[in-house]
Order: sequence, then C-alpha cells, then structure tokens
Amino acid sequence: MIKISSIIIAKNEETNIRRCIESQRGCIDEIVLLVDEESIDRTYQIATCYSNVKASIVKWRGYSETKKDAILLTTNDWIFWIDADEAITRELKDEIIQLKDSIPTYAAYSIPRMANFLGKWIKHSGWYPGRVTRLFNKNLASFDSQSVHENLIVKGETGQLNGDIEHYTDPSVSHYFMKFNNYTTLATNDLKEKGRVFHLGDLIIRPIAIFIKMYFIKFGFLDGIQGFMLAIFSSAYVFTKYSKFWELTRKESQ
Repeated sequence: MIKISSIIIAKNEETNIRRCIESQRGCIDEIVLLVDEESIDRTYQIATCYSNVKASIVKWRGYSETKKDAILLTTNDWIFWIDADEAITRELKDEIIQLKDSIPTYAAYSIPRMANFLGKWIKHSGWYPGRVTRLFNKNLASFDSQSVHENLIVKGETGQLNGDIEHYTDPSVSHYFMKFNNYTTLATNDLKEKGRVFHLGDLIIRPIAIFIKMYFIKFGFLDGIQGFMLAIFSSAYVFTKYSKFWELTRKESQ
C-alpha cells in the first residue's frame, strides 16, 4: 500500500480552502499547504484546524518554485498536486483509494478537470475534459520553470484516472479580471524567455482564432452565455498577452 501527500499553494483562499481540504478526506494521508505571506484573509487559520494539514506561511517564489518548496516538505513519495480552488470528487476519491491498495504501474497519472465558470460547469469550449497530470511519484517527476500554467516533466509513462477534479475557477467577472493582469504579464515573460519574436499576426490572428476555436469548433455555444463570455475573455487574454509582448520587445529595441 502506498501513501499520498497533497501539495497546495494559496493566497487569500478562505472561501475555497475548506472545501479543498475536506474533499481529500479518506484518500490523502498528508496535506502540505504553503500560504503566501502577503495573504490577508483567514486561509492559514482555517487550514490549521485540520490535524493532517502541515501549513506554513512562506515568501512567494512563483508558482513552480513554491510548489517545489512544498514537495520538499512532504514525507511520502507519491504526490497529489491540487489548487486551493479545486476539489476531489467522490468518483476520483474511490479511484485514488484503489490505486493506493495496488502497486502503481505508471510514474504519474492524468486526471480530467471540470471548471465551474460564473456558476456553470463548462463541458465544452475546449475546457473539458482538460486533462492535467496531478498524481505523480516525486522521484520520477518535477515541475518545469514556466511562470504561469506550470507543468510536470515526467520520467516515464503517464496513466489515466477517470474521476474529475472540480475547479471553481471564476465565481464572478471581477474575480476573472483580478487575475487577468498578473497572468498575462507572467505569460508575456514566458514568451520572452522562450526567445519568441513578435509578429503583427499575433495581435490580429491569434485572438480571433481562439474565439472561433472555443466557441464554434469546440462547441462553446453549448455552454450558454458563459461559453460565449469565456470565448470572448480568452480572446482578450491572448490579445493582451501579445500586446504586452509587443510593448516589451519595443522597449528592448530602443
């Protein structure tokens, strides 16, 4: 039988953290939570009410590096990476319990994730099943260095679990745009680090293409008004990211 530690990084997540922690009951043996020192709500206080949670207040070092710090505090080889605004479903919990009673044949496992956007579960728009690799052997996987939307680099094969992770991504429009500026800036910096070159088509073609892809090709229209808004917002995200990239490259060339 294997044991599993989960890792969570959080900032101002008092509305989500209790749901996230309680969803792990019965399938996760240890929870390591790192709370950003700039957090101003009760995230840390709520987490410390749970006996299986090892909570610490830390200096923010970026998404990838802070997750690496969390892994260093775990005592088990198997790690479940979960965000504070996510939760494990009953179906996924049962699969994890079964896996713990076996000898895992893969280095990591991907899991479908279903997002709740403005009060609606998004089942199209290219968002679902939106598989993410979240359960892994820390001796066989590590985080890459991307500033945002970081991924795992796995040494070995990745299997699949079928139960969903629930992602309560954006309960309101204001919440979406609170993250918008920071995420687009981080994504712009990633473009620079990858050595990308700006092209006018990035501003003209890419935003239109992402709307067409999400709303029509990926059937976003079946997600109702939320699907339409999601496609528009995603188009604006791409436009803003490349606008910032244009601004960055122009400044460097002056």
